[in-house]
Amino acid sequence: MTKVMKSYLAFLLLIGWSFDICPQTAVQKSAVVNGNGSSSLAFQAGEKLTYKVYYNWNFVWLAAGEVTFEISENDRYYHFKAIGRTYESYEWFYYVRDVYHSWADKNTLLPQYSERSIHEGEYRIYERIQYDQNARKAVVWRAPKQGEPETRTEHHVQDYVFDVLSSIYFLRTLDLSNKPAGTEYPFRIFMDQEEFPLRLRYLGKEDNKKIRGLGRFRTLKVQPQVIVGHIFTEDSKMTVWVSDDENRLPLLIETPIAVGSVKMILKEHKGLKYPLHAKRE
Repeated sequence: MTKVMKSYLAFLLLIGWSFDICPQTAVQKSAVVNGNGSSSLAFQAGEKLTYKVYYNWNFVWLAAGEVTFEISENDRYYHFKAIGRTYESYEWFYYVRDVYHSWADKNTLLPQYSERSIHEGEYRIYERIQYDQNARKAVVWRAPKQGEPETRTEHHVQDYVFDVLSSIYFLRTLDLSNKPAGTEYPFRIFMDQEEFPLRLRYLGKEDNKKIRGLGRFRTLKVQPQVIVGHIFTEDSKMTVWVSDDENRLPLLIETPIAVGSVKMILKEHKGLKYPLHAKRE
């Protein structure tokens, strides 16, 4: 079970917000790059999103845990933070306490520095990354946990590479609503000392999608490509429903994994920049 659930939060992050991007083109053309980095953003400092995670094993849905995302800022950077944890009632099965940080340039949303502290079962890792976007380089320091001796490695990356958290918020600035169904987009992230080129397929609109606990919404439906390995198989097909409004909130994620399946549902939202117009009365 450890191999299936390893990188628990990274898995949830990757399935949450991967849509509508070719990073090199988007960074150059997006209205985000406008001198103050704010006018076209789908979010703002103070936003807080909480998702409830369900795991299905042998036809039984278990409330496994929660993931919370928060945004703060200073003059130059947005600070994105995500915390993933299992519920106490689930910890007999598997224990998770994951914390991710990313400091991203306010004009481009490209990461400058990131940290993550992972504790999943017996697996632990502490990692911090310094990005030099102009030199196309990422410097990585890793240790079993914070405070222990670190190893240092350098990695070549392509232009405009994102970490997991910064990609989430950058991708929310982009608009799928007028794209034809079947359109595919490439995107890239740097994670676990490796750069991953992935693709997303836009499936079209679903105008009356029921979201448990929140009601019905006008949504955009997308299918991100997944990284085949311990969690996903070649046949894994993930589906994400995103609010069809200025917020572009991921409302529901469903996917099979190597053992069972996972569902991630928006539970609470605070500090949204715009009214949630996608919600039906």
